[in-house]
Amino acid sequence: MGTLKLGEYLREQRRSAQLSLRQLADAAGVSNPYLSQIERGLRKPSAEILQQLAKALRISAETLYVQAGILDARERDALEVPAAILTDPSINERQKQVLIQIYESFRKENAAAAEGNPVPEDPAAGDDAGGERGDQDGREPGDPRDDHGNDTKAGAGRHDARGPVREETDHGDHR
Repeated sequence: MGTLKLGEYLREQRRSAQLSLRQLADAAGVSNPYLSQIERGLRKPSAEILQQLAKALRISAETLYVQAGILDARERDALEVPAAILTDPSINERQKQVLIQIYESFRKENAAAAEGNPVPEDPAAGDDAGGERGDQDGREPGDPRDDHGNDTKAGAGRHDARGPVREETDHGDHR
């Protein structure tokens, strides 16, 4: 992308923010003539200047990097989501890191699938809630409990929906 396209984009963003050339130059800490030259495509600003302009315009610096040809759109997407997560005040640092890890793992998985190299599923995250353990219901093989957690081995007693069922035992002597 050329410097003219970047300049046109900056001018459009400045106008939509209802800022004069001088106001934006002051807010970004650059000279008025320098900003004018950028908008006309005569100068190619550094990443640092683009960052200052983005901050003054209240837009993503990555968007300007893409317009300037410093960053491609896919790289921008990979940076914008984690940046948004990191700035969210409603979640704590641990939650932010977990979200970023999940996001990055999804991106890797989708990139591998797009290249025809499916990523094997994580065995700890199987299809059922119990992970990939023993039976379909998540119990270990040989676990004597039924679907309700009741012990089913001999002598453990029977259970119904209300709980344990008392066994009637005949201790009488029947001959």
